[in-house]
Amino acid sequence: MEYWVWPNRDHSSPTDPGSLSFTCKLILIAMNRIAVAQVESSTEKSENLRTAVRLIQEAKHNGAELIAFPEVLMAFSPVSQTAEELARVAESADGPFVSALRAAAKAAAIGVVATIYENSSTPNRVYDSAVWIDALGNTPSIYRKLHLYDAFGFKESDKFQPGEDLPPLVQSGESRFGMMICYDLRFPEMARMLALRGANVLIAPSGWVQGDLKVQHWETMIKARALENGCYVIAPDQAGNIYIGHSMAADPLGRTVVDLDEKPCMEIIELDFNLLRETREQLPLLKNRRSDVYARHAADHKLP
Repeated sequence: MEYWVWPNRDHSSPTDPGSLSFTCKLILIAMNRIAVAQVESSTEKSENLRTAVRLIQEAKHNGAELIAFPEVLMAFSPVSQTAEELARVAESADGPFVSALRAAAKAAAIGVVATIYENSSTPNRVYDSAVWIDALGNTPSIYRKLHLYDAFGFKESDKFQPGEDLPPLVQSGESRFGMMICYDLRFPEMARMLALRGANVLIAPSGWVQGDLKVQHWETMIKARALENGCYVIAPDQAGNIYIGHSMAADPLGRTVVDLDEKPCMEIIELDFNLLRETREQLPLLKNRRSDVYARHAADHKLP
């Protein structure tokens, strides 16, 4: 089974990825069985790393080909933690935390989507990053969260640096994966751009904060992003601390595939590509768009 990665300068899925000089090409298994890991991260990196490695091994033992972890896997950042303190927790994308996960992924021959606090060049600001690790231990795609959670009394921009671009898609078999992180789910433009670039599975590691109607918002956003793009949305969430749990996956028709309730746990889902193809044929939302009209209004749009 061939596995491909293509960078953002190519905005479509290549029919012959090997013909593109900038395309990485490796040999891997397809990733149709995905473990959704709901964890309760502590403030201790080493403890969270041990949990992640254990779940990687468990997911492989149970037949998963990919395991997706939630946001803030590296460490829970309490509201009281300063930007300076969080910056000391952060590492580079090839630092000890990711290196250990890469070794675990390679040893188990399983793909991993993990999240880290990544060093940035801005003093006392870190990236909230999702790292794709393949079953050979490589990192073909890294995504830095675009939309910072400056809402409902939170202000992530006090600690975080926003990313600047969409992540490269990762393809294995019929799966074409795009990555988002948490608050990104509230911005339909991002999911749509990933779908237009070829994604048919969106993975959104999250730390969805508790509050009035927040579970309803969470469920609505995940189902809406899946339905409007005719794709799977897989959203592993943090449990405990200040988070709601309820890791979810929704199918291309917006139906709930799994909901993990509130406690730490893990469940494996299987992607149905017949359903995905049939949905996009019967409900061709991506083809029926009126981008000519949208473009005329996008440039001069101003908030009221």
